[in-house]
Amino acid sequence: MLRKIQICLCFCFVSGILYEISLLSSCVFSYLPMAQQYLTPEQVLNLGKSIIFLETTERLEPPPLVSCSVESAARIYQDRPIILFMRGLTNETALDMNTSYAAFSLLSSMKNVFLFPLQMETVFQETPLLQWYNQVVPEQEKNWVHVSSDASRLALIWKYGGIYMDTDVISIRPIPQESFLAAQKSRFSSNGIFGFPARHKFIWDCMENFVLKYNGNIWGNQGPFLMTRMLKTLCNLTDFQGTEDHICQNISFLNPQRFYPIPYPAWSRYYQVWDKSPSFNHSYALHLWNFMNRNRKVVVAGSNTLAEKLYKTYCPTTYEDLIQNAKHRDLPDPEEVE
Repeated sequence: MLRKIQICLCFCFVSGILYEISLLSSCVFSYLPMAQQYLTPEQVLNLGKSIIFLETTERLEPPPLVSCSVESAARIYQDRPIILFMRGLTNETALDMNTSYAAFSLLSSMKNVFLFPLQMETVFQETPLLQWYNQVVPEQEKNWVHVSSDASRLALIWKYGGIYMDTDVISIRPIPQESFLAAQKSRFSSNGIFGFPARHKFIWDCMENFVLKYNGNIWGNQGPFLMTRMLKTLCNLTDFQGTEDHICQNISFLNPQRFYPIPYPAWSRYYQVWDKSPSFNHSYALHLWNFMNRNRKVVVAGSNTLAEKLYKTYCPTTYEDLIQNAKHRDLPDPEEVE
């Protein structure tokens, strides 16, 4: 009888510990607003299942689309860390970011959003990419902003796991799969959004192929073309029929409807007025094809475009900031009034 009581007490104790562990991330996020600035990237990444964004230019003021992407992810994945790594950010600017840059203040006010410097040499440590990084000359690279981003996302996901998203991806519902690639079209993978657990062999193989087949003069060779050729080594890719997903060994190859319901030739439709807005019932997130947006179309408050409706629904704080900035621009200059 005593033995049974001891076993029962032990079970209750272990159950209590497991319950406390399950609450760890939500407990952390409950106090992070006052502690965010003291946490290191490793401490946050080690919480697990991060959503990772990258800014590999030197700019320090994220435009509205970047802010919307990060905010929408923070709202959809409230129990997960949302991290924006910025190449132009240093430890010194990080200390002053709340007061110096409006977008920093907007994003860092969200309890599960973190802004960190992107230190590539540190990111590439213990990966096949370090040797490449030490040999490459960024000033001589035609597509350095894109190539360095392609490399960084692979290293970060391999080391820590989670989901990588481009900064023009608006999240609209959680992605249920843990190991996945996103089909841009049948038989072709993007690298604008993907997710894997830490130390997944597929990502390691991608990093090795990145170095082996490196050609910085071909746009996408280290990005979507890399993902596609590596996926083809595992499976015989076939066309999608309807809205089903494909499975390639232990990797979900997600239907183009999941992230690319509007294909890149029609990217400008996001900035047009629709008679009836699409429901996107089969999508987890929407890629707005900012690379195609060479005329720099933007969301304008009151324009009633599809993109504006997405901002209102999925990143309302960014949208409110957009409205306020528009009002400030419309105010008359005090000197002109006089």
